[in-house]
Amino acid sequence: MTENERIIRKLYEVAEIQDSRAFTAMFAEDGYFWDVSAGKRYSGADIGKTVDIYAEAFPDMHRALDLIYVAGDVVVVELSLNGTHKGALALPLGTIPATGREIHAPCCDVFHLENGKVKSFHCYTAATIMMGQLGLLDSLQGAAGQ
Repeated sequence: MTENERIIRKLYEVAEIQDSRAFTAMFAEDGYFWDVSAGKRYSGADIGKTVDIYAEAFPDMHRALDLIYVAGDVVVVELSLNGTHKGALALPLGTIPATGREIHAPCCDVFHLENGKVKSFHCYTAATIMMGQLGLLDSLQGAAGQ
């Protein structure tokens, strides 16, 4: 296992225990987190909000790492986001109240590292799948059948 893979595995471990401060500390001073599906970019102290948002909505959140690819300072992770929607999910377009439903959403994360820190983290969550699992697309399915 390369050092960069160890760093990224540690980042996921810190997210699992919902330690947003430790998560933020793993980023370079000018590093950022881009939630591509939500259209939101976080930098500085706001990086930790990404952990807090999902911890609030999915207190049992587990990130199942399926495959990890390392090419120098670039690490790509295929994973799934798993949990039960027990709290409000605050997204840039609005807040989704708890549905009590489980998610098992595919995701692909791309990291660029520099000097042992995360310079950039691009998160590509399959938002349509996750929204469907939360029951938010039910009305669209009915409308499409008409």
